[in-house]
Parts: sequence; C-alpha cells; structure tokens
Amino acid sequence: MGHFPTTLDYIGLNTPIGDEYEFQELAVEGAIPDDVQGSFFRATPDPVYPPYLEDGGAVLSGDGMISAFRLNDGKASFAIRYVATERHLAEAAAGRALFGKYRNPYTDRPEVAGVDRTVANTTPVWHAGRLLMTKEDGRPYQVDPTTLETRGRYDFGGKLKSQTVTAHVRVDPVSGELFFFGYEADGLASTKVAYCIANKDGDLISEQWFDAPYCAMMHDFTITEHYALFPIYPTTSDADRLRAGGDHWVHEMERDSWLGILPRYGDVSEMRWFKGPKGVSCYHMMNAFEDNEGRIHFDQCLSSVNAFPFIQRASGLNLPPDQAGGRLERWTVDLKDGSTAVTAQVIGPPGDFPVIPANKQGRPYDHGWMLTMNPQMKGPPVAGGPVGAMFNLLLRLDHTGKPPQALGLPPAHCFNEPVHVPASDPSHEGWLLTVVDHQIGPHDFHHALWIIDAGNLGAGPVAKITVPHRLRPQVHGWWVAATDLAGAV
Repeated sequence: MGHFPTTLDYIGLNTPIGDEYEFQELAVEGAIPDDVQGSFFRATPDPVYPPYLEDGGAVLSGDGMISAFRLNDGKASFAIRYVATERHLAEAAAGRALFGKYRNPYTDRPEVAGVDRTVANTTPVWHAGRLLMTKEDGRPYQVDPTTLETRGRYDFGGKLKSQTVTAHVRVDPVSGELFFFGYEADGLASTKVAYCIANKDGDLISEQWFDAPYCAMMHDFTITEHYALFPIYPTTSDADRLRAGGDHWVHEMERDSWLGILPRYGDVSEMRWFKGPKGVSCYHMMNAFEDNEGRIHFDQCLSSVNAFPFIQRASGLNLPPDQAGGRLERWTVDLKDGSTAVTAQVIGPPGDFPVIPANKQGRPYDHGWMLTMNPQMKGPPVAGGPVGAMFNLLLRLDHTGKPPQALGLPPAHCFNEPVHVPASDPSHEGWLLTVVDHQIGPHDFHHALWIIDAGNLGAGPVAKITVPHRLRPQVHGWWVAATDLAGAV
C-alpha cells in the first residue's frame, strides 16, 4: 500500500507520526513535587511505512518507540527514539514495509525470512540497572536509559532458551527478583510456556518449561509471596491457520479459561490447574495475594469477550465495549480443599490499566488505581489505542469499603496508562503520572504530562507539563527513580 488506510488503526490519536525528537526544557504549569525525581519511560507503537497487507493488528504491529520524560529539580525534558529492532532496520534499509499480518511470518515478503519480527513496542522494563523494551512475541531489546539508543537483543547473557518474553514482568518488592515468562516459547502456536526467575542482580537463575492447556494469548500474569499464577483465556492460535495465511488469534467463546498455580520456587510438575468460566478475556491484572487462611486471591480486569476489534473480527464476533461485560473481578482458590474451580467476585467496575504501589506487589493490599469510562460522559470518546477508544476517568478503588475517588476529564480528553511514584513520607500515597491527550480539532491534539496526588484525585493535577509535538498513545510505561538510574549498566 502506498498510504496508510483510513481505519481506526491509523486515524485520530493513532495517526502515524514517524518523528524522533527531543525537548531540553518543557513548560511546567504548577510545581513538580520534590518526590518526583527520575524518568518516566513510555512504549509507543508508531509504524514508519504503510502496511503492504491489510493487517488487523495494525496498532500492535507499529514500530516500537521508547520515550522518556526526565523530571529533576522541578524541571522536565522529553526525548523519543525508535527501537532499532532487526525488523525496523530491515524495513528502513528497504524503504518499505516487509512484514505482513500480525504475528504471522507466513505472510511476510520472502526477503525477510528468518528476521526477528518483534517490534519491541509494549512495555519498558527496568531491572538490575537495565532498561529493556519488550513485546510478548520475541525477546526484549536493551536500550540505553540516558541516550535511548538501542544496544541490541537481550537474552540474559545467552542463558535464556525461550524465544519469547512477556511484556508484563513482576518484581518482588522484598527480594528484588524478576519473575517473567514466555509463551509460544519454542515457536508459533506452541503450548510451551517458559517460567523464569532472575535474581536482584539480573542473573537468570531459573528457567522451567511447562505445557498450557492450549495455545492461548498470555499477556500478563501475577505472583504472590509464595506462588506464581498463570491465567489462560480462550484467545487461541492454530498452526494450520497461520500456514494458510490466517490470523494469529481467534477468540473461542465456548472454551474454558484456566488458572495455573505453581510454587514460586517449585518444580513445574507441582503446577495445579483451576477451571474458570468459558469465553472470558483479560489483558491486565491488578494484583494477587494470599490471605491469613492460605487462600489465593487474583484480581483482574476481566471481560466476557476479547475486547480487541481485530480479534473479534477474526472470530466472527461484533460486541461493542458497552456489551463486553467488563469488570474488576477477584478469583479465589483454596489449595487445601481439593476443589479445581475458582470462586468469582466482582470488586470493581469495567476498566483497564490497573496500578498498585510497587511495594504491594504480590502482597495483601487495600487500594489501587485504574482507568475507565465516565458513565456520564457527554460526546464520543477520543479515538485511539488498540481498542479504538481511549479512557476518560481515573479511579482510586479502596478494598476496605471506603468510597472510590475519581478524576474525570472534560469532553475530547483522555488518559494514558498512569505510573505510580512513591512518596518519601510514608503517610502519603505518592503520585500518579499520566499523559492526557486533548483533541482540539479533527486531526489536532494537545498533550501534557499530568502529576496527580494519588490519594486525592479530586484535587486534580498539581502539575501539567506540555509536550509541543504530536504524541501517539502509550501502551505501557515504567517509572525509574533518579537514584536507581545512577546504577544503570
């Protein structure tokens, strides 16, 4: 194709930009809190070339870009660069798109056979002084946290055997260990899952493989203090379908979901599988933890169908977001009672991009934040992101029975996923950083980084930092404190 299609994947906020740029000092309205010293890294897909095939997962196939808001001593700067993946470099050399359908190499041009297909566009991960750009269909790429230059693919010094690494890792707040996994670990449509642990110094100390009940999209997972939890939802892949040039993912409404539970430091032979409801889907989990009775609670942004339009189309489904049955749902299992089923309880409204304080990862927690839609919204949502519609309400949910807090946006505004910055005062809940987009014309937007008191959403932002350039929607982000950046390797 000689131009980008006029579909939701390429219009509105999703309009391709293709620029690398930097601003040494951004305008700040209000005051940046003293606690907020460090860098907010963001992953953004941005395709350089129009697709040569109609690609149902176009937003997710965009070339990865890594950006950084650097916040120090009350001042802010910004920079954004492409991740120099093998795929990005191959297309840059050819001056055109070479890769076909989302996660289907059988649809690529012959000259890129064997080239690493990942675009590393989903989550910036910081651990043991390294900044990695991840996407679940391949291994991560290491990026220099200061210059944002790409250093190359990262495989833990040659120790990693899995061909893939999840975009959603978990860092234990006590041990500092990195827990992660890779699904389709040995190739397309495989049931093999690699479960991995890296110690606080970043050394890979464990990699075990197990079989999932079927090949499913495993976008996220969780840990508790003593267990690792692997959810399986029926968005499935099939090798024959891929070889025929079909879609990587199809959602099966009549297939069961599963939750695999494994002792964190156990053998994969100890995995136990618990059956969940049919047809459900989830991309992101808020947390998981064990209670005093030894039960495991698993909190997830669940819906009754896969929410991505391109997956619904491939599945012969057409359910709009307001009919998707979204909710924050807690699954509880008791390892002692012999049951193989989960007990489900709705604990929050529809939404996504859940956030908790990092020191509560895998532990009992009493509050968290997430994005949702304002039920009293006037006018349509801002078009953008992989679902095609952006969120416009930020919630603080309290699991102790206190009423929620909310920060809504005016019409034609939307939130990107927030990150949490802890406060130096333990009695303060810290700060939320989120980019807010404001549509000011059919094709024009204003973008600003908002800093919000995490315990007082209704007060609005304490600072707004304007970026005088178009931005594409963020997928995920990661906050790295200045003291941690000083230890970069």
